[in-house]
Amino acid sequence: MSDSQPVNGKDGGPSEMWRELRDAYLDAWAKIMSDTVQSESYAQNSGAMLDACLTASAPFRQAMEKSMVSALEQLNMPSRPDFVSLAERMTNIEMRLDDMDAKLDRIVQALGKPATEVSSPPAKPRRGKKGSK
Repeated sequence: MSDSQPVNGKDGGPSEMWRELRDAYLDAWAKIMSDTVQSESYAQNSGAMLDACLTASAPFRQAMEKSMVSALEQLNMPSRPDFVSLAERMTNIEMRLDDMDAKLDRIVQALGKPATEVSSPPAKPRRGKKGSK
């Protein structure tokens, strides 16, 4: 059996004192760090460091982008600007088709016919099987 007596339902030994000391230490650091991170000066300093890192990495990023575009060209593969250009062109085509659809609806209304009659193709006559009349 152990020689130490339980105090308030806890083991009163040295390990319990170390746990309490550790918990108090961690709680104090958590409060200090929380207050520090929530301060305005911390936000400004973090922003300045981030700007410096982004500024320093910009030449490397540009060099990587140029080499990637060159590699994609050598492999006859599309790059990001190619996809962006294609997407812009498709959007332009969609807008023109919408405009044409709206103009066609106005023409149909001017003729006084319902749009369903004009837009549906005429029915094709059915043919019988070959050899039957």
